[in-house]
Amino acid sequence: MLLVLDVGNTNTVLGVYDGKNLIAHWRLTTALQRTIDEWGILCRNLFSLAGLESAAITDIAISSVVPPMDYTLHKMATNYFNIEPLFIDPTSNAGMPVLYQPPSDVGADRVVNGVAAYELYGGPCIIVDFGTATTFDAVSEKGEYLGGVICPGVTISAEALFQKAARLPRVEIKRPERVIGTSTVMSMQSGLFWGYVGLVDGVLDRMRQELGPNARIIATGGLAGLIARGSKLIEIVDPNLTLEGMRIIYQRNRQESAAEPVKQRAGEEIP
Repeated sequence: MLLVLDVGNTNTVLGVYDGKNLIAHWRLTTALQRTIDEWGILCRNLFSLAGLESAAITDIAISSVVPPMDYTLHKMATNYFNIEPLFIDPTSNAGMPVLYQPPSDVGADRVVNGVAAYELYGGPCIIVDFGTATTFDAVSEKGEYLGGVICPGVTISAEALFQKAARLPRVEIKRPERVIGTSTVMSMQSGLFWGYVGLVDGVLDRMRQELGPNARIIATGGLAGLIARGSKLIEIVDPNLTLEGMRIIYQRNRQESAAEPVKQRAGEEIP
């Protein structure tokens, strides 16, 4: 079975695949202070609660946008599972041409999402990922990662209102019953929800003008379902898009590694 870890700035999502089937997944807080042993014990406990055996994990893939955690997760994989993990690198092993400049600047998760969306839904396509930041990523009809847009996430926006305005409370992000709020909390919720829906649809509309009117629009991330209910342009909500992308990339890399010795033998001279 394959264990995938998507390490984001706010959350880390773990998933276990048996072939193409996602049989378990968990969302954890990304904690820089968590040690190698804590990660190993945490993973084993999660597997136990899901009725999975740690010994059944034969492969591990990691997509990380938090470099300080890479060493910890690498050692967790080797110490607790005796597995050398695949760290997904958009410039070398993701299997998608990256036209971003420089290519090394693009986050691994953004290209992973692009690979999954193109494989599952075709191109051209636009992926909206509602994470710490909200990212909009464009993939061409030929399967090239073109670039995109980065905006503050809706949670960041809500927290900024609370921290910078003395009389405004921290509020739950939800769709209000009416646009015109009749209380401070309702007014803030309306601004956060409908303001963000307007931002999302405005960016998507302009991206479609550049990419083409037939571009599919796929949303993922923690608040994708909520924002999509107000959006006029989001067509598909796929909460496991990033995990699927990691599975696809890992399988392709494993197939290429298995085929490499055959290629070398095929090039040998016949005595």
